[in-house]
Amino acid sequence: MTFIETRIKDLHAHFPDLNVPKDLDAFWTDVLAETRRKPLSGTRQAMDTPLLGVAAYEVVYLGIDGTPIHGNYLVPEFLGKERYPCIVQYHGYTGSRGMPENFAHYLLSGLAVFSIDVRGQGGATGDLAPLEGGQVKGWVTRGITDPHKSYYKSYITDAIRAIDWVLEQPEIDPARVGVAGGSQGGGLALIVSAVGGRHSFAVADIPNLCYLDWAVFNTTGSLTEIADYIGRYPDQMETVLNTISYFDNAVLADRIKIPVLVSVGLKDTVCPPEAVFAAYNRIQSQKQIEIFPSHAHATGPKHVRTVLEFIRRQVF
Repeated sequence: MTFIETRIKDLHAHFPDLNVPKDLDAFWTDVLAETRRKPLSGTRQAMDTPLLGVAAYEVVYLGIDGTPIHGNYLVPEFLGKERYPCIVQYHGYTGSRGMPENFAHYLLSGLAVFSIDVRGQGGATGDLAPLEGGQVKGWVTRGITDPHKSYYKSYITDAIRAIDWVLEQPEIDPARVGVAGGSQGGGLALIVSAVGGRHSFAVADIPNLCYLDWAVFNTTGSLTEIADYIGRYPDQMETVLNTISYFDNAVLADRIKIPVLVSVGLKDTVCPPEAVFAAYNRIQSQKQIEIFPSHAHATGPKHVRTVLEFIRRQVF
């Protein structure tokens, strides 16, 4: 057996002990109730795109704290159908929803797309959540000492409400809605699938938000912000690690009930394979993982076809 074969075998057998909050069920029951208690108040306005036969809209809906969440909604009207399957797309850390042209591969495959700007990051969406304490560097340490005030709670509920907005659109077949994303977006695709998103499949490429209490001290990505926070406030380490356990895909993965496609790079130091497999191995539903032995925080050049073929099996 080669080193890579042994490595992959060991990763498939990776079931580390996890920090599971005692009130995890009650927490997510309350969060989902809060998420759906407040109206979306969504609007959409036509926008320009050079893509022929594609209807493009600028969308704004409200987060649970009243933050206007911005997104692009795209419909491949050139196909002339009454209802379309749809992908809700989440971007990576510090990124944005992108341009309509970035999603031509989905549109040409017969899919509508709703791509949102994660709050506070590189797009048009701000963040109205109150900040009662300090934060380090970027965004993920906002409210890090209380799961009910955490930035993670805010952007996860935004992501769930994006699915809810899509399900209200007259062009969309509600039985054929999925979520997709990479890195931060891949982590969001997994967690909304675990905690109550009303969609039927998920694509989670090189996902974040996995095996968090380990990953905080072993990655080079956004979670270094949390390690930095703990370094400045070591007396709050237990509190911080307790907060992030509510948003850990490894803790929540066994709740996923829908088909899932995951990808991982064996040289990834941003979302390391140990973290990804800690979550993937606990998924009980239909699942598939694409492993890239020589890749770091990226997927292979042919992976887009794998994604489209997976989606096609779910919706056509």
